[in-house]
Amino acid sequence: MKTNILAILATTTALAGAAQADEVIFAHGSNPGNPRYVAAEKWAEVVAECSGGEHSVNVAPSATMGNDVEMLTSASAGIIQVSANSQGAMSQIVPEIGLLGLPFLFKDLPTAWAVVDGEVGDMLDARAQNAGLKILGFWDNGIRHVTHVSKHVSKPADLSGMKIRTPPDQMTVDIFEALGAAPAPLAWSELPTALQSGVFDGQENPLTNIYSAKLHEITPYVTMTGHKYESTPVVAGLGWWSGLDEQTQTCALEATVEAGKLQRGLSQEGDQSLKPKMEAEGASFAEANRDAYIAATASVYDKYAADYPELVAALKEAAGQ
Repeated sequence: MKTNILAILATTTALAGAAQADEVIFAHGSNPGNPRYVAAEKWAEVVAECSGGEHSVNVAPSATMGNDVEMLTSASAGIIQVSANSQGAMSQIVPEIGLLGLPFLFKDLPTAWAVVDGEVGDMLDARAQNAGLKILGFWDNGIRHVTHVSKHVSKPADLSGMKIRTPPDQMTVDIFEALGAAPAPLAWSELPTALQSGVFDGQENPLTNIYSAKLHEITPYVTMTGHKYESTPVVAGLGWWSGLDEQTQTCALEATVEAGKLQRGLSQEGDQSLKPKMEAEGASFAEANRDAYIAATASVYDKYAADYPELVAALKEAAGQ
């Protein structure tokens, strides 16, 4: 344990020194093989190139700078500059961003991307800036599915009483409460250990996250529920962002778009190609009764439409509902 603490302190000190040397710390919580990890490396490469070498990027992956909430706090405080973060953590600061996860809102990934790349994304950025953060763009965190240690959950009744881990996101908690499960938030970095120790019966994530974190080895029963979408907001501290010249801001935005195309493509590819890989490694798949799930989660729309009537209506229209 002492060795680990010293290693973390050494990493943090080195990264802090890099920041003082006008380098950019880009922090995220994903491990090698995850599309977010690959895209962060691409972001660093593009920024170094389009800034003419004036800015280099120190990528801090695998939650080495803390969990998503801690990284957002560090960005607003200027300890790090940028984070590829999570919709759930951001919704604690900008509640409206959680509405992107309304159950069964988007029919597919391209539809979701078109919505966040448009006026909805601009509105969410304005809300984030009021809270000291700048959204550079939206990467992808996939359409999500449920995994369980011992059974499929093809119909809502199969979830009754299920101890399921969710991200720190009230929308996801509300969805699974409506389905009769017993959801509880937990940081992503702590999830494998919690599943192995039996704290949870299962969890929900897109296939890319499930596979890269080897969660299908712990919870091999995968039900393709497709119950919600999540984005990966790429967020900068507003203090740092406001101090950049226009050329550097443009460079960072272009890097977010270019790396985002790569990240989204890998995410979509994973949705299409990972099932046979996971089956070969022992996972078992089942389809969910989508109509039954949609009916069981209708009350979630009622709750959020009462608080955000115009935005919920706008989201449904933009999503083609």
